Amino acid sequence: MVKYYYREQNRIVEQDSLKEDCWISLVDPTEAETERIAEHYNVDVDAIKSALDTDERSRIEVDENYTMVLVNIPIIETHNDKELYDTIPLSVIITKKAVITVCLEKTPILEGFASGMVRDFNPAMKSRFVLQILYRTASQFLQYLRIIDRQSEMVENKLHKSTQNRELIELLKLEKSLVYFTTALRSNEVVLEKLFKNDNIKKYQEDEELLEDVIVENKQAIEMAGIYSGILSGMMDAFASVISNNLNIVMKTLAIVTIVLSVPTMIFSAYGMNVASAGMPFADSPWGFLVIVLIALLLSVIVALIFVKSKTFK
Repeated sequence: MVKYYYREQNRIVEQDSLKEDCWISLVDPTEAETERIAEHYNVDVDAIKSALDTDERSRIEVDENYTMVLVNIPIIETHNDKELYDTIPLSVIITKKAVITVCLEKTPILEGFASGMVRDFNPAMKSRFVLQILYRTASQFLQYLRIIDRQSEMVENKLHKSTQNRELIELLKLEKSLVYFTTALRSNEVVLEKLFKNDNIKKYQEDEELLEDVIVENKQAIEMAGIYSGILSGMMDAFASVISNNLNIVMKTLAIVTIVLSVPTMIFSAYGMNVASAGMPFADSPWGFLVIVLIALLLSVIVALIFVKSKTFK
């Protein structure tokens, strides 16, 4: 899918054709769309297709006719009604006449520009556009990191009483997401450091403050991802032991119940044997059955009290 945007009367307008100083948004483009844009702006087709490879790493590629800035952005995937976090490449190709963005999926990072929600956005100011994308990328990482932190706290509350592995698997998925985030953020940081050393991109004096904001946001996201990853790793080790301990408590409780119930079982088994009643106490008494039942219950209560006094139930 291809969309064209340009700035008109201080607002972003979508158009149906190519225009100078416009923004061209390619979202999972077809082969024909890719080749048409590449031919029109004299851009290598492989450069446009590079963002369509989910394993592509962040980098800057400089050519005579264009400069490509490729970064990794966060996304949310839904699997079995569960939200999973991953990263995909997003490339920004800067040419003399336009800015081209290429991505496999729709992302809130770019939709904010298309809807006019980003202040001072102008496709003609190419270096600022790149920085604004990087700033929104870092902010999106921070937003998802806070969600991951809240989800880990919810799983932690469930783990206190859990005897299953379901919660541990959820934590494992969150930790996996944090690994993806940390790797992507560090790669983006390298791109950020190299970006303004590139003389092919026109610089604006006002961009210095924005560049500092981008660096701060990206570093904060890296630190948060590292902290949350360490917490989750330690939490998984601790709660693996908690789950094992919870299971041991359940087994201990079942063992105690079995011992308490074995007392009347032995008495009833003795009286249920096919032997002469002469040697069995209370066998010929009209209250014999009730007496035996009460004795069995009394012995069970005594055994239970012994376990309670020894704090075995705790």
